[in-house]
Amino acid sequence: MSTTDQIANQPRGVRPGHVQRPAFEEDAWAKIQAAQERTKDRECVRFAFYRLDPAWRRLPAEEKERHKREFVDVIERHGRDFMLYAYSTVGTRGDSDFMLWQASREVDHMDALAASINGTGLGGYLSMPYSYFALTRRSIYVNRYEEEYLAKYAGEQNLDHARIAINPQGSKFLFVYPFVKTREWYTLSQEDRQRMMDEHIRVGHEWPDVKLNTTYSYGLDDQEFVVAFESDFIGRFLDLLMALRLTEASKYTQRDTPSHTCLARDISSCLDALG
Repeated sequence: MSTTDQIANQPRGVRPGHVQRPAFEEDAWAKIQAAQERTKDRECVRFAFYRLDPAWRRLPAEEKERHKREFVDVIERHGRDFMLYAYSTVGTRGDSDFMLWQASREVDHMDALAASINGTGLGGYLSMPYSYFALTRRSIYVNRYEEEYLAKYAGEQNLDHARIAINPQGSKFLFVYPFVKTREWYTLSQEDRQRMMDEHIRVGHEWPDVKLNTTYSYGLDDQEFVVAFESDFIGRFLDLLMALRLTEASKYTQRDTPSHTCLARDISSCLDALG
């Protein structure tokens, strides 16, 4: 059931004594419902990075083990409701220890997970130095390589779903960073931007083993995009990024840091690395 199916088209307002906002005109409401129906399969995506207070390591071993078991139970329980993968950053970042990659059509799932984590014993020793929230959607740029691949192996009917559903390939590494374009980029014509993106896409296609997951944050968070690359080879990603720096589109990048190198681990392994 779509969100608009659950929300009636009726006067809105919550403050007693104030005039309520009128209901939408039927034509407007029909357009809202149609737009929501077309985008109902979009997924909310969150990359939540956690940092441990060193004081936790000085707790008795029995208490730490109890905290770990409780935390694992929380992750496994919520992981049955939506996509939830754990990654370790203890060996790659100095300001975070692990990351939870989440995806769901319902943002309420992420809110419930955060509340559950806050209620754990370990949660009292965790801070969140980075959190990126975004939404999936189809790109406005044509990617002929993607379309040809899906048409050959998955069928044309799966193209839309493939672009709006997060489907990790299970690589050893996940490279995550927020991304912001310059305002000048948006003053260019669609033709100029597509031309530069054609080059950008062509270069990326030379590294087929590095999978890109692009999500959109306009108005939802501090960045415009969150990009997450998957690869089994850390050097392949580095070489790809160096090649992308040489493309014309790169000069329209305003910000693409901080960059996070994350190692795929089950949540128990992530916690064991904490101490």
